Formats: sequence, structure tokens, C-alpha cells
Amino acid sequence: MTYWLGTPGIVCALGSSILEIDSALHTGSTTGMRKLDGWVNGRSLTLGAFSGATPPLPDGLATQHDSRNNRLLLLAGQQIEATLRTAIARYGAHRVAIVLGTSTSGVNDNAGAFSHLAEQGHWPQGYDYRRQVLSAPTSFLAAWLGITGPAYTLSTACTSSARALLSARSLLDMDLCDAVICGGADTLCRMTINGFASLEAISDDLCSPFSVHRRGINIGEAAVLFLMERSPGEGPAATFLGGGASSDAWHMSSPEPQGAGAIQAMQEALSDAGLDASDISWVSLHGTGTEHNDAMESRAMNTVFSRGVPCASTKALTGHALGAAGALEAALAWITLTRPGNDSLPPHVWDACPDPALPILDFSTSAHRFCTRQPRIVMSNSFAFGGNNTSLILGAKP
Repeated sequence: MTYWLGTPGIVCALGSSILEIDSALHTGSTTGMRKLDGWVNGRSLTLGAFSGATPPLPDGLATQHDSRNNRLLLLAGQQIEATLRTAIARYGAHRVAIVLGTSTSGVNDNAGAFSHLAEQGHWPQGYDYRRQVLSAPTSFLAAWLGITGPAYTLSTACTSSARALLSARSLLDMDLCDAVICGGADTLCRMTINGFASLEAISDDLCSPFSVHRRGINIGEAAVLFLMERSPGEGPAATFLGGGASSDAWHMSSPEPQGAGAIQAMQEALSDAGLDASDISWVSLHGTGTEHNDAMESRAMNTVFSRGVPCASTKALTGHALGAAGALEAALAWITLTRPGNDSLPPHVWDACPDPALPILDFSTSAHRFCTRQPRIVMSNSFAFGGNNTSLILGAKP
């Protein structure tokens, strides 16, 4: 069965509205990626921070739920609030579910509280541990919207919010609900950034996915919300055609070198959607800019799409939003699929110096267009630590 994804709410380094994100995405703008100090001692890092204002949480919710993670989530939710509340009124609060992905869940906001505890022997006034637990984003959203249906958070590293969309489809398949609010949120976190720095996987300068000069990732932040339903609502929509997931469990932080898990996820997604590789018009690559991920993904892509397919990584535009990355890239694919009267593809932003040791991929440029002879269908890939892999397939509204 085909399910529908309405207009998403999106907050990321590219902005906080469909129009400005669309423009930045399709012109390959990296203006949201800025050098920032204070995250890793002695280094100035290029990060994809959202630079706009965030809204305060509604009265009665701040004590338990206030965090930057939830404020970004609220900003994304406010963009599609009318749609969400219409669905709740139509189906009932008990028949609307929430599935979100995150990795840090606002823990950075509480770093000061732990320092206070270490120095003073007690928590600071107003500290509430519930703000940083993994369930926090879903608990906040359910409280804000008054939802009583199934609600939970997934944390599978960089596939978290992509898996949230797969889980949303499963909830609808099992008739546990009639609509699912799905997506994810992750904000910049000093602990996470220092962790990647300790792995020597983070680049001071703008990342360059698949380049011979690639030096690592740029971390970003984002919040993304979709409403998934069995029938299309009013306004623009894309179809959720299928998805696949795998876990090759190769290594804690490195993917299986030949891309076995990534290949399995992509092939399962194609099978789930009833499609062949030749049916895919464009692939949103995971493309982090690290040595091992890019090597693995290029080999996996070359295996699944042996005849080639236009593809691009958007990490140089948004940074790697970790637990929110899968939903963010699905949202960017959604924008690309639903552009009225425009068939251009997002460009792959890099230094255009391919690694001669890797298969050459067909990286999309501003000159690439959807093929007019076939339906617009895109695949979005997310690969994570621990060998966790997810591929999603979305299509344009017929």
C-alpha cells in the first residue's frame, strides 16, 4: 500500500521554511555552514547550526520539556501545526501516533547542570533530567498536541529518523493508528562533536564528500516533522513507496568496507516498493565526507546502480544532523519531488576531485533534470555506526 507524506516542517542550517530551503538546496548554497569556536578546544570548526530564533515552549511545558532540541522541534511543528491539528480532529487523539528519531535528545543543554553538581554537590535550581532522556522529543510533542496514541523515540545513531519513517509505515500497516507524525530532531552537542573529533572523523573546513581530499564530516542540527497518512491531504504531497533496513554489525564506528549492509538495505527498499534500480531518478547519498563511509557507499552504489544514477550528498549544505539526518534528507528529497514546474536536481557540492580508488558516481549538477519519460522517484540513504543501514523510496504525487 502507498502512504502519503504531506508538506514537512523543517528547521536546519538552510533555514526554516520550504521556500528558502528549496532555493538554497537547488543552488548548492553553503552559507548556512559557518566556522564556530568553543565546541572543541583549540579548534574552529565548520558546523551546520540553525542561526534563526527559536520559539519559547508554551506555558506549562517548559519545566519538564525546555531544551534547544524541543524548541527546534516546536518550530518545525508550528510550520505544519494546522495540518497536524486537523488530522487529530479528524481521527481522534488516540488514533494519531508519533515516532521520532534522535541521538542526543537535548543532552548538551544539561552539561552545565552536571558541572554544577560536581562543583556544588547538588543540582542547580530548575534542573529536570527529563529534558534530556531519549523519550523527551516524543513526550514533548505528545504533550503539546494532546496526542494519546502510540508515541515513542528511536535512537539508532544516524539512521534514527529514517527508521522513524519506516516505523510510521508499520504502525499504519498494523492499523494501530490512522496517521503518524514522524521525523526527528538533533541539536549540536559538545560531547558528540568531541567524540567525532577523537575519532579523527571531523573536518575543520567544509566537507567534500567522495573527494580524494575528503577529511571528515561537518556536524549539523535539524528538526523535521512529516504527517504520514493513508490518503493525501490538501496541498502538496509525496508518496512513501517503500523502504529497507539492515544491520551488518561490522564495527562500532566503521561500515563493512564493501557495503554489504548498504547494498542489502537498498535492495530491500527496491523490493519493498516493487521497483527496479532503473526506476530510481535520483539518490540522496549518505555522503558524510569520511574516508570509510564514502568508500563503502560508492562501492555499494556501483553494485546496486551498475548502470548509473544521478546522485548527491547534501551534507556540505546542512552538515550531518545525526539522528535527524535521515528525516532531513527525506524532506529535501520531498522538496525536490514536489517543485511545481521545475524538474532540476540538487547539485552535489564538493571540490570535484574524485578519488581514483573508488567507483565514479554520476554526481548531479545544476544541469541535471528528472527524466521526463518516467515518474519522479528518489531514494534516500542513511548509514550509521554499528552497521545500521536504512534506505527510503519516495515518489512524486501522480
